[in-house]
Amino acid sequence: MTSVHIVTDSSCDLPDDLVAALNIKIVPLKIRFGDTEFVDRVELTTDQFWEKCQTSDELPSTAAPAPGAFVEEFQRAAREGATGVVVITLSGELSATIEAAQQAAELVKDEIEVRVIDSRTVTLGLGSIVVGAASKAQSGASIEEVSATATDPVDRTKVYAALDTLENLRKNGRIGAAGSLLGSMLSIKPIIEVREGVVEPAGKQRTRSKALSYLIGLVKANADQIEQIFVCHAACEDVESFVDQVQALVNVEVLVGQIGPVVGAHAGIGTIGVAFQTTS
Repeated sequence: MTSVHIVTDSSCDLPDDLVAALNIKIVPLKIRFGDTEFVDRVELTTDQFWEKCQTSDELPSTAAPAPGAFVEEFQRAAREGATGVVVITLSGELSATIEAAQQAAELVKDEIEVRVIDSRTVTLGLGSIVVGAASKAQSGASIEEVSATATDPVDRTKVYAALDTLENLRKNGRIGAAGSLLGSMLSIKPIIEVREGVVEPAGKQRTRSKALSYLIGLVKANADQIEQIFVCHAACEDVESFVDQVQALVNVEVLVGQIGPVVGAHAGIGTIGVAFQTTS
């Protein structure tokens, strides 16, 4: 039986229990508050990150992992008898993480076969692709089959989010002039989407409730085609009622994950979003 290991990065925002159940290996990015650096999910939990955001005057920033962090994971897979590794990273348009993975794959090519796949998305959009690939790997599929399972849904994976603030995105330079205009009035709640690997403005609403209703509308419009769906949120107290509304529209279980430091550094507290895969 083949044994293909799945590796991703910590922007996937997958809950720990799902990561453990599917034997997914996570290479962490780094989070910086001023001069202090933390290893995501290792030295700083998601809850600790959001607590820190509320007490720190400085906006956090992020840094890609070094190739060595991926090399360690690939070599561990080889030691454990894996026949290959499929790495799925956040969009190469948003981070140099994929470059680190590609360099690492080259460094271990004599030890183990590694395929590196750009998810062209982030947070639980990435997470949903990783879950599909990991489930395939657990069934004993070959590296070709697992790679195909990871590549296939890339163009069918949608991520939309309602932001509570545009400050983080604007200051971290992840959104252009169009984005900063969206937030020029304090009452505006911007909607963003990840499209073709980049973060794009997708509309604006006057209140949070209208912004969340807009997301519900997007789910409703796609409900017949949705085959997997996640709700992601950044320390949101209103997430349960939102999940209930989403669940009422779809025929699959809605999985929930917290937005972690990598995405949270740019999206800001209060962000709530949906990530789903459609059948076509």
